[in-house]
Amino acid sequence: MNKKTMDIHTLTGLGIFTAIVFVLQMLGAFIRFGPFSISLTLIPIVVGAALYGPGAGAWLGFVFSVAVFASGDAGAFLVVNAIGTVITVIAKGTLAGYAAGLVFRALQKVNMWLAVICAAIVCPVVNTGLFLVGCWLFFLETVAGWGAAMGFESVGKYMILGLVGANFLFEVLSNIVLSPVILRLIRYGRKEKA
Repeated sequence: MNKKTMDIHTLTGLGIFTAIVFVLQMLGAFIRFGPFSISLTLIPIVVGAALYGPGAGAWLGFVFSVAVFASGDAGAFLVVNAIGTVITVIAKGTLAGYAAGLVFRALQKVNMWLAVICAAIVCPVVNTGLFLVGCWLFFLETVAGWGAAMGFESVGKYMILGLVGANFLFEVLSNIVLSPVILRLIRYGRKEKA
């Protein structure tokens, strides 16, 4: 495959993954556990980062961030602190995709399965971790009020159990199960075509 054909394949693949990320986030806005939607969007971010590298992962994470705003998922935070919301949402999505690509790239020569599973774990860890950091930096008083209204004695406990608990577990488990399978199917399909 020559360089021009490879670039066209990469561009086409990224276009498809961009559309998948956006559509999954928009559809995922209707699937909720607690106050926030479940994100299946991290799966194509991990797979795209594995196929096309950390830069592609960052791009797909950025698209995810834009889709979070378009879906209305950031609305509760936008009214409290718009700048903090933009920083948090864009940083968490973009860096989650970039980190997944870096981890995959670092481990792929050791073992492909290990690489994709570790990338599938890192992506939601970074996404959720930066969400929690953003909550702490920009929305602590508001989040503490939400927690107190729900009967939580500490803001930290509410942030872990109330805001991200079930969502995070679902995202990690779905990533670990589906990302390796989807990546393997895509790679198998590429070999069959060649």
